Amino acid sequence: MAKGDQIYVLRELLNIQGVYEHHGIDCGDSSVIHLRKRTETIERTSWATFVYDAKSKVHVRQYRACFLPDIVVRRAESRLGERHYNLLFNNCEHFATWCKTGVSESQQIKDFTPIIASIKTDNLYQPIQEALQATDRNNASQMLNKALADIKVVWDSIQPSYNEAVREMNVWERVARQALKQGREDLARAALQRKLSYKKLATEQKAQLDKLATMTETLIRNKMNL
Repeated sequence: MAKGDQIYVLRELLNIQGVYEHHGIDCGDSSVIHLRKRTETIERTSWATFVYDAKSKVHVRQYRACFLPDIVVRRAESRLGERHYNLLFNNCEHFATWCKTGVSESQQIKDFTPIIASIKTDNLYQPIQEALQATDRNNASQMLNKALADIKVVWDSIQPSYNEAVREMNVWERVARQALKQGREDLARAALQRKLSYKKLATEQKAQLDKLATMTETLIRNKMNL
């Protein structure tokens, strides 16, 4: 490991080793800058705090092209104290990858806490009905456009969570199979429980997305008839 490296450690979840990665930037002085989920803040901490478990092996993410080490560290320092943690769009890997390459991305979601969708698609039915019942053509058109915009906001809120739930179902299925190969039925059962929780979430959100698709089709069809 060296100054400016993007480093990560594999942490356990539900006693299953190696399914949670935590990323950070090595500052080259025995400190690491990372987005800590516990505080939801980008902090500079000691190496020991970042590693958490002295037995954990520290890995280095390799890139074909990235910023020079000093620039990587300066980029990390520029965001110290930032508190904008988001499971899907701004987790520890997003931050560290941005420091190294300028692109905020994550190959996989590193936090496995299920996302419970709080948006109720049924609440959109009333404005849609009002739009369809409007007698003034211009007013109806404006109300339909507003309803379509509202649907897009809800869709954009639900779809990323649904896609992630589907991905997590596949991850935990693989974890369960690997645990069975190792003769660890206890870990396999725990993994399957996680898979089922994501399956339940995905099923609920798929139903919401289907409702939104039906609403959109109805609105567009009526808008064309105005």
